[in-house]
Amino acid sequence: MPRPRKFHESDVVSSAGEVFAVHGLAAATLDDLVRATGLGKQSLYNAFGGKRELFLRALSEDRDEATRAVTEALGHDDASPLEQIRGHMLRMAIDFSSTDRRVSLTTRALVESTGAEDPLSTVTKAGIEQLAGVYAQCLDHARENGDLPAGVNVQSLAVYFVAVTRGMELLGRAGVGRGVLTAVALDALRVLDGQRTEAADDVR
Repeated sequence: MPRPRKFHESDVVSSAGEVFAVHGLAAATLDDLVRATGLGKQSLYNAFGGKRELFLRALSEDRDEATRAVTEALGHDDASPLEQIRGHMLRMAIDFSSTDRRVSLTTRALVESTGAEDPLSTVTKAGIEQLAGVYAQCLDHARENGDLPAGVNVQSLAVYFVAVTRGMELLGRAGVGRGVLTAVALDALRVLDGQRTEAADDVR
């Protein structure tokens, strides 16, 4: 009769995620994971199947958490959709400039993904699509409100903001300061300002 597990998988995944966020998939070792999780190598293999499988599990949870955070940031009813995106982007500039902030696993996976049809690339792509879906919903509301032109490509704009925020995260990790990241965010937002001008011209 198998012995019952004496650990919570969610706690192990969370601890492993911290390791992967610091080292990435390739550089993280089993010894790193053993120290962080308190489990032996065999227990890790038995429970998760190996290092790569554990990373994918942590990546999926990181993706869901990132999606929840962006959904919450863009879900304020007291501000217009474009104001929500503006506030979100400027908050990202502050958050990403923090010296003690770890890189998300989604961004780690983007860097390490080969683009081939393997589980890592598949989960990473799903994470990008999930984040883009949240931005697209907010941008679609802006279009319905008349703040963006009816013919605007909401999906490409949504992916654009995912790309900008992931890039800002990497820049912050490299030591780029808040002032530069804020400038990047403001430059990205000017794309929306141009779309708003086009919408206003269409009305006139």
